[in-house]
Amino acid sequence: MDFNESTTLDAVLTSFENAADDRTKQVLQAVTRHLHELVREVRPSMREWEQAIAFLTEVGNRCDDTRQEFVLLSDVLGVSMLVETMNGDPAGTEGTVLGPFHMVDSPARELGDTIDLIGGGTPCVVSGAVTDPSGTPLPGATVDVWQCNEDGFYDVQQPDTQPPGNGRGLFRTDHNGRYWFRTVVPSHYPIPTDGPVGRLLHSAGRHPNRPAHIHFIAHAPGHRSVTTHVFVADSPYVDSDAVFAVKRTLIVDFAESTDADEAARYGVTAPFRHARFDIHLAPEGDQAP
Repeated sequence: MDFNESTTLDAVLTSFENAADDRTKQVLQAVTRHLHELVREVRPSMREWEQAIAFLTEVGNRCDDTRQEFVLLSDVLGVSMLVETMNGDPAGTEGTVLGPFHMVDSPARELGDTIDLIGGGTPCVVSGAVTDPSGTPLPGATVDVWQCNEDGFYDVQQPDTQPPGNGRGLFRTDHNGRYWFRTVVPSHYPIPTDGPVGRLLHSAGRHPNRPAHIHFIAHAPGHRSVTTHVFVADSPYVDSDAVFAVKRTLIVDFAESTDADEAARYGVTAPFRHARFDIHLAPEGDQAP
């Protein structure tokens, strides 16, 4: 009953003693401890507390079927990358953030199909193999890809100019674990700045830009899935990604080719760009403690 600054924390921690399970109790008590520590450190005024509540409320209100503002907030605070890194497996390809635009199912496509449905930009071929850490191919693995167009926009951002599914595709590797598809070279772009997360970045003096990249989720039965990116090596902002997702192992040279015969084999015209990205999936249960 005598709730004051010195007794607050213990009172709230005790209230969670009868949580449904030990993990729920651990998480709720840890969140409470750290949140109370934060409040004691910054000592917000009542007006600042109200502003914080209003900010979080607006973040929630900006979430819809094609935009996840809370994921965006997690991204710019580095929390998404921290969670990805902690849950990664050193034997497999490094993971990165899911991002706020994996909001719709990627359409199933055949190997070699194009995910560029509007025919613009520099032609590009992306190819590689999905294997286990020893290099053994994983036939029938799924490779889910999505990217922005050459102007830096995803299909869900431009429903009036991009058809649904543009820049997206779900592929299955062949009997040698290989995949390949056609696309355009994506552009660097700013994350959405017209909401509360954008205002946060502005007040912090941070730029909102992401380097050019293609998203991947790879999965094979009996193996740990990985969510990752391929970053275009010569892209602006590759050294200052707004969501901290760049890792050296994921920077890939999108090399230009002027070979007309090679272009014809891939079903594109020269000159075109070609990126090679192999994905390694660790077996389930092999995650380091």
